[in-house]
Order: sequence, then C-alpha cells, then structure tokens
Amino acid sequence: MNIGQIAKRSGISAKMIRYYEQTGLIAPVQRSAAGYRVYSDQDLKTLQFIVHAKQLGFATEQIKALLGLWLHEHRQSASVKHLAQQHIQQLKQKIASLQHMVAVLEQSVAACAGDEHPQCCILDQLEQGV
Repeated sequence: MNIGQIAKRSGISAKMIRYYEQTGLIAPVQRSAAGYRVYSDQDLKTLQFIVHAKQLGFATEQIKALLGLWLHEHRQSASVKHLAQQHIQQLKQKIASLQHMVAVLEQSVAACAGDEHPQCCILDQLEQGV
C-alpha cells in the first residue's frame, strides 16, 4: 500500500502518518525503488492500534509504551495493566478538573444578570482568577 491507500484505510492523514514515523511512533517503512513509502498489513494494524489508543485518550509516550508491549510477545500483562491503571487515574483527574470548571462557570452564569448593563460577574471572575 502507498501512503494514500493506508491513510484512507486507517483514517489517519498522510501528514500524520509521516509525523508518526518522524517521531518514532511507527518504525520507518520500506521504500520502493522510486522512493515511495510501501506499507504492509502489519503497518495498517499498527496505525489502527494507535487510532484506538488515541480514542481512549492515551498520550503519545503512553502509546509508544503500549506499542512496545503489544509487539513484544513475551510481555507481562501486569505491565499493560499498570499503564492502563495510571491512565485511568489521569482521566479521573481530568474529569474532576472539568467538573470543577463546569461548576465555577455555572455559578458565574447564574450570578450574571445577562442584561444591557456592562457589569458582568463572569468577566470579573476571569479577571480575578478562579
């Protein structure tokens, strides 16, 4: 497959695939005699793995670690579980932070008159910090 074909099949843009290769997220692929990248079915599986990991919110460094474990047939599932547990904790922290933001904004919006006057407690709160 060429880069256009694998981009279409994986749902990842050609630019992003090249970026993944530059950053080491995916290994450099073989090139044709003309210098074009040639991708295999395994490369497609790797890109799909990356897509699925990104959908779950894993960061690039976490995905690199997961890929390393996925490709290492003598891995220990405990290592994978540990990475996933760490990620769950990070997600929970993000959720708590987002819930706090919503609560602060809801409080500001409820206190805002929302009329023709210039005074706005939302802007005041942003000026003062949350």
